[in-house]
Amino acid sequence: QVQLVESGGGLVQAGGSLRLSCAASGSIRSIYPMGWYRQAPGEQRELVARISSGGTFHYADSVKGRFTISRDNTKNTVYLQMMSLKPDDTAVYYCNLQVVTIMYWGQGTQVTVSS
Repeated sequence: QVQLVESGGGLVQAGGSLRLSCAASGSIRSIYPMGWYRQAPGEQRELVARISSGGTFHYADSVKGRFTISRDNTKNTVYLQMMSLKPDDTAVYYCNLQVVTIMYWGQGTQVTVSS
């Protein structure tokens, strides 16, 4: 089993920044793909950013140039640095870790961007 714990969400004004963290624990025996997803009210969960086990990045078009995903493999932690935040970025952000075909999720952290 794998447990994911997110932190760093909160309320910020448009144009501001936040940094999310996600610490993985449990049966971590290798470096796995990890990512961040978000879900706004009434919307489907969408991929925000993902980093592969080899360090390849993928970003949603809506966050390119504003968000940066990174990881510290020594701490089994993935980060999401969010800059130039917009009200449209308001959502619950979920951390994800993929072990082959199994997807593990954190409990989510709320990010609210006021205009």
